[in-house]
Amino acid sequence: MASITLAELAQNLGLALNEAGHKASELQVVGLATLASAGQGQLSFLSNPKYASQLPRSNASAFIVTPEIGEQLDKPCLLSESPYLAYAHASQLFAGLRVVNTDESALTGVHPSAVISAEACIGDHVRIGPHAVIESGVVIGSHCSIGAGVSIGANAVLGDYCRLNANVVLYDSVHIGDRVTIHSGSVIGADGFGYAFDGQKSVKIAQLGSVFIGSDVEIGAGTTIDRGALDDTRIGNGVKIDNQVQIGHNCTVGDHTVICGCTALAGSTHVGRYCLIGGGVGITGHLSIVDKVSISAMSMVSKSIDKPGVYASGALVQESTQWRRNAVALTKLAGLSKTVRQIEKRLTE
Repeated sequence: MASITLAELAQNLGLALNEAGHKASELQVVGLATLASAGQGQLSFLSNPKYASQLPRSNASAFIVTPEIGEQLDKPCLLSESPYLAYAHASQLFAGLRVVNTDESALTGVHPSAVISAEACIGDHVRIGPHAVIESGVVIGSHCSIGAGVSIGANAVLGDYCRLNANVVLYDSVHIGDRVTIHSGSVIGADGFGYAFDGQKSVKIAQLGSVFIGSDVEIGAGTTIDRGALDDTRIGNGVKIDNQVQIGHNCTVGDHTVICGCTALAGSTHVGRYCLIGGGVGITGHLSIVDKVSISAMSMVSKSIDKPGVYASGALVQESTQWRRNAVALTKLAGLSKTVRQIEKRLTE
């Protein structure tokens, strides 16, 4: 099992170490865990004060906490003003240790069952798994990992250090930046949903654009990003997209925006930078959302948002009987509003 000393961990994370009199700098740390489940040799963290009562009872060998809490705790601590961010960096460090201790032969090479066009260009130190299909004109950068059953269409381009997990599909001419991770079952570059009605049937509009994804992007399992009709669908640098998200044709998503699971963006939606879109949000097409907007889960966005802030819609959960009463009352709201206006008019007269 890979491990790192607490002193080395502090140095790697750029954090101060408070040994609390335990001389713990040489303590071997083997992994991360929650306060409730941590055991000996594991590192935990406290980012939410409501869990502070779990600290004294936790069996973790060390903690990531704020300096204020670290001064009061009689256990070794890494001190950070933002423990959750420090935990994020620590998780990447331990993930890297896990890879380093994996058999190197499993990290590179081409499986015999993979089908690779002679006209594809494959970079150095690339791993291609079983039954992957790579068509002509594809360019794959160095240090990429292509999982089992991945399909990469003609003339698609991947940058360096990309990871496509099992059964990802990239359609033709999709462009992916550096250090992009796409999880299993995602489909990038399928046709956008565009039709014209001739009076009797729907006539398909050929989708002539593509999909361009920036660098440092992560895309969750089962997510679909459609190619543009004329212009390209574009995902900015540092964007994080959860599982089961639908992004329609010609959408643009600005840098470092986060989109949570089961959200759907209809075609030609333009989302700014540093936005946070909660789970299950629906956004109708042909609208724009400015930078630094947060939208609460299960909201319906039907018009553009031109001012940064936090937005929400929808009904909060309540007992079924109360919900039925409120639903009945809502159907009478229009009549009640008319009655109020009539009373106001009489009072004015």
